[in-house]
Amino acid sequence: MRKSKGFHRPMAAKGLSSFFQKDKTFRPKRKYEDGTMRYELHKQSKASLHAGIDLKECVKLPKDQDFMDWVAVHVVDFYNRINLIVGGIQDVCTEDSCPTMSGGKRYEYHWCDKGKYKKPTSVPAIEYISLLMDWIENLINNEDIFPVDKDIPFPKAFLPTAKKILTRLFRVFVHIYMHHFDRLQSLRVEAHVNQCYKHFYYFVTEHNLVEAKELEPLREMSQKLCW
Repeated sequence: MRKSKGFHRPMAAKGLSSFFQKDKTFRPKRKYEDGTMRYELHKQSKASLHAGIDLKECVKLPKDQDFMDWVAVHVVDFYNRINLIVGGIQDVCTEDSCPTMSGGKRYEYHWCDKGKYKKPTSVPAIEYISLLMDWIENLINNEDIFPVDKDIPFPKAFLPTAKKILTRLFRVFVHIYMHHFDRLQSLRVEAHVNQCYKHFYYFVTEHNLVEAKELEPLREMSQKLCW
């Protein structure tokens, strides 16, 4: 049910891949093996997106499907899609242009991973994002957190870990929208990024996976795009 090793092209919202090239993808992409439960769930989610089904409806848990599998599929998909978006702005998001991982003047995010960065530390935005993507990649490849064997249940740590991943990925949206939206406009991909954001927002709010205080930096934009 949960055999899902390996990496490949990003599983992005339709349209993004036609603008962002593979060689500008920020990190390797994880895929699902054909015939597995997660592959089928991914296909179902992707088909709903491409069929123009209401995003609010397509994020709801399918009947008779496991909630943990549904979350795992979306964590990996959003990781892939946001990787792709970051690949399109990384040439303008530099240590000089973005010395902190900020969201305007009111918000700044510090990196902490209990490894090299044992305490929250201010780092340039591109370094924060790079550390984040490495951290997520290690987690989704850790079978103690993301089990691939159908006979092994998800551990208690899975859902808190998924929530932390999604919370930190939201911060990437915050930085990109507040500091690099002009780049998205110059690439003419803002509509595709908005679609990705709406999908993300509807999913995390439908399932209460990101706290409201974390969503606050983009509240006004979310009201316009999603409400």
